[in-house]
Amino acid sequence: MAARHTPTVRVRRVYDAPSPDDGVRVLVDRLWPRGLAKADARIDEWPKALTPSTELRRWYHGEEGAYEEFRRRYEAELTAPEAAEALERLRALASRSTVTLLTATKDPDGSHASVLEQALTAHRG
Repeated sequence: MAARHTPTVRVRRVYDAPSPDDGVRVLVDRLWPRGLAKADARIDEWPKALTPSTELRRWYHGEEGAYEEFRRRYEAELTAPEAAEALERLRALASRSTVTLLTATKDPDGSHASVLEQALTAHRG
């Protein structure tokens, strides 16, 4: 039986300069980052189906919700057919090369990007 390749997925701010080791650069925000020219961003993919819904994003950023509740709700959104399909596509990409999830948030570790990173690297049996 062949050894399983652990997907290489990282999270970076979209405002950081692109790096040669970014691999496939994936914007995971629903809205285009303010003040960033599309040519400078070097985005390879922008799967909007993987972004939190507008309602969930507004709830979380309106200081109504704690991160763990946001995580739970976002993980539920990721099970919707279109999101699940996009997640599998990114998981397949990550099995072949590095995937860098890009977000404009100031705290990537406390955002949907880290939830998505964990969803992509979780072992599926």
